[in-house]
Amino acid sequence: MLSYWERKHFIDKPDFCIVGSGIVGLTAAIFIKQQKPKSEVIVIEKGFLPDGASTKNAGFCCFGSVSELIDDMAKWPAETVLTLAVKRFHGLALLRKTVGDKNLSYEASGGYEIFTQKDTFDRYMEQSTSLNRVFEAEIGKLVYSNASHEIPGFGFSGIAGMIKNNYEGQVDTGNMMKSLLEMARSLGVKIYFGLEVTSFHDTGTNVDIHTQQAADFSCGKLLITTNGFAKKLLPLLDVKPARAQVLITKPVENLKFKGSFHYEQGYYYFRNIDGRVLFGGGRNLDFETEFTYEKGLTPLVQHKLEQLLRDIILPGQQFEIDMRWSGTMGVGSEKKTIVQPVSRNVLCGVRMGGMGVALGSLVGKELAELVNL
Repeated sequence: MLSYWERKHFIDKPDFCIVGSGIVGLTAAIFIKQQKPKSEVIVIEKGFLPDGASTKNAGFCCFGSVSELIDDMAKWPAETVLTLAVKRFHGLALLRKTVGDKNLSYEASGGYEIFTQKDTFDRYMEQSTSLNRVFEAEIGKLVYSNASHEIPGFGFSGIAGMIKNNYEGQVDTGNMMKSLLEMARSLGVKIYFGLEVTSFHDTGTNVDIHTQQAADFSCGKLLITTNGFAKKLLPLLDVKPARAQVLITKPVENLKFKGSFHYEQGYYYFRNIDGRVLFGGGRNLDFETEFTYEKGLTPLVQHKLEQLLRDIILPGQQFEIDMRWSGTMGVGSEKKTIVQPVSRNVLCGVRMGGMGVALGSLVGKELAELVNL
């Protein structure tokens, strides 16, 4: 239970309470404080750090590989898929504008998609022409190009072709989140870690919030930005947790490649960072097991990542795995984010679909605008 002093000076009836201290939650807090500087804004987080994917992601500034977009258009309307891809592009621009390239450690290194079968590469390379027309019309840029001539310089093995996204890049995820936290605090946002919301009740005039720690309080408006964990508080939402497993090597001597790379419709992804290889993905090996809130790793996925490291990415090179971890994304039956009111004083911004770096800032901004309506 909270004491008189704790209520009075820390958490008593803020104007806005944001649940989730990831990219969406912090960006929403920043924009709300910029628009309403006298408002009381708090962010609460159940973990000692953001518990979803914001501090665990690979740091890809990506908005769509060719095979991912083409395959998505076989499942969902093409307009929906391409509108979301353009939204990701603008979301990345907003992230860079909000935080600044220096604070993100942003590198415009390009995004590459690798193919091990020549006929598959040829098919997607041909289809990239139609995607280029869409992006050129929407953002004025020719996005995709044939980068197969770069393959020998990267040291890969068994690669038949490579398509480059000329406007993708990469960030240091830790610097990104540290900068967002510092920016929010500099504006007067209060951020409390280790406080887990278990339930809430919209009374019509405010929102009563109940926590695991019995630190119950009320706020004016509640914003839920917990992405993959959203269903725990909003059980009717179409959001499922999707675990993403990642590993990183120790520094690799004479690492040849630079950039962000995608393989098999984006289900595998790797990049260079601090002379190391960061490699993640593989949930397509066993979707049902990876639809989970559980942290952890599986031998199936980890062995596959190591095999691809040996056979394709670092053939003939010595490497050691330094660290392994997993993060939780939010996915659903539709390929779009959910930004909407839940009740009179409760709103949510969730379901990034594994593209939180690209979409998080934009969704946070949309939430901030929504509370001002």
